Amino acid sequence: MSFAARLQAELEQFKQEGIYKRLNYLESPQAPRTKMQGRGEVVILSSNNYLGLCNEPEVVAAGKRALDEFGAGTGSVRFICGTFTIHRELEAALARLVGCESALTYVSCWNANEGLCPTLLSEQDIVISDQLNHASIIDAIRLAKTITRCQTAVYRHSDMADLEEKLKAAKDRRLRLVFTDGVFSMEGDIAKLPDIVASARKYGAVVAVDDSHATGVLGQAGRGTAEHYGMLGDVDIITSTLGKALGGAAGGFTAGPGALTDYLTQRSRPQLFSNALPPTVAASALAAVRHVERHPELVTRLHENARYFRERLLALGFKPLPGETPIIPVILGETAKAIRMSELLLEEGVFVTGFGYPVVPRGHARIRCQLSAAHSRDDLDFALAAFRRVGAKLGLV
Repeated sequence: MSFAARLQAELEQFKQEGIYKRLNYLESPQAPRTKMQGRGEVVILSSNNYLGLCNEPEVVAAGKRALDEFGAGTGSVRFICGTFTIHRELEAALARLVGCESALTYVSCWNANEGLCPTLLSEQDIVISDQLNHASIIDAIRLAKTITRCQTAVYRHSDMADLEEKLKAAKDRRLRLVFTDGVFSMEGDIAKLPDIVASARKYGAVVAVDDSHATGVLGQAGRGTAEHYGMLGDVDIITSTLGKALGGAAGGFTAGPGALTDYLTQRSRPQLFSNALPPTVAASALAAVRHVERHPELVTRLHENARYFRERLLALGFKPLPGETPIIPVILGETAKAIRMSELLLEEGVFVTGFGYPVVPRGHARIRCQLSAAHSRDDLDFALAAFRRVGAKLGLV
């Protein structure tokens, strides 16, 4: 069998298993309602555009100005060709936002995570990871283990007793790094950060939090998981993204002590050997950060929308996972059922994605709803009416 034929056979198997992903093409900006090719206007319930800043005029205008001022890109990596001043401004603003001394941008948070673990860890060290951490953390740890031969351990999801056992067993390691998501993207729950930090301090460990689904989302002013718990400045390392609440374009960052970002600048391979963020992205992300700082009411509105939608789903007879974030998963069990429900909802004009194995554990397939501050009550009621009709058709309510 040829190479292409083998791939095609595997793709056909994906389709039979109901896990084949079909792309939907949008013809207008990411917004609460947008135009989808072949579908017309749809309500979006599947975007990380938590604060509605993807199409915020201030954010878009900043990117346009940067294109005129700085051009399309750096043309090389930062230490070789120079670093634009807009990157320095953005990194200072990001550090301030998440309560750290310094920040360093990457082309994605995936790159930030992969640039962190292999750089900091050696065979004398260990990284201890939550069982449900994002794939980027998992791959960053796998990469570090392969390159540096560091030790690794996994603790049961949000099980603090298990974490403490792992820390106790690692007492002879030079560096003990505990790595967790701030908000777990498939469950919508929040890490037990006070307990994690307390255990880490007890055993002399360092805590890293991937706050991609918490930056702009949690805390009174959207400063993330640390602000949510009143712990700004108490987390050793924060990684996060610019591709969700902060304008949704691209990019990520690592924040922490000045010595950390300086060390990453010297040694982190994704930083050393990749071009910097395009100036348009850096400028639009900076405008998004400043917009969030001026408009904390967006965060309040986001959570009001999430509470309303969760309560109405419950009233309709659905059983969303409990939580307090704008990620609202509705567990359906079977992958085929989740995919079928997402297809029927799209026919009703609601774009929301169904997830099954291997993205989530077997038997835990779901529809994952993601709310935005930009959703109007009419948008939400339109979507809820579609859920009621589809749920009745599938015998779910």
